[in-house]
Amino acid sequence: MLGLVKDETERIDSRFLEPACGSGNFLVRILKCKLAAVELKYGKSDFEKQHYALLAMMCIYGIELLPDNISECRANLLEVLASYLILDASQDLYRAAFHVLSQNLVHGDALTMKTTAGQPITFAEWGYLGKGRFQRRDFRFDVLAGSSAYSAEGSLFAHLNKHEIFTPDKTYPKMTINELARGIRCGNSEKCA
Repeated sequence: MLGLVKDETERIDSRFLEPACGSGNFLVRILKCKLAAVELKYGKSDFEKQHYALLAMMCIYGIELLPDNISECRANLLEVLASYLILDASQDLYRAAFHVLSQNLVHGDALTMKTTAGQPITFAEWGYLGKGRFQRRDFRFDVLAGSSAYSAEGSLFAHLNKHEIFTPDKTYPKMTINELARGIRCGNSEKCA
């Protein structure tokens, strides 16, 4: 399976969604491939390595119906990142990664496109702006899935650019790892740890 998407796994900012992610076996392998790309490109700079490793993880998404599986998936991805960057739970980068995974790995049903609480699934799109700053924009999964058909060749809307079709539900102010770790401005009323 990974061979089919090899080129994309080597791009740090390529996005992956596993709609039935289970405990994350496929997503863990993707993250490891992305972190290998981070090491090749940014391995000599701890600052860049940390930020791009977080970005690599920020571009991985999953949906899982079973609560024990989604918890295990989050833990497995966090362990891969923590091992790569030699992090422990007391560090801001670890807590920021924990928060990102709580947003990117959703406890819900991909078929109904709703969380287990019955709310529409929303994904956070994360972007690294450089100099330690990240940007978050939220998109509803049902809108993205429906809108993707508009860009199909031969459709009435094929001439529109993606930015005209995919508009975020919410855009957040720029934030640092420290702000992500503390849950400031990241869309979470509770602390991330």
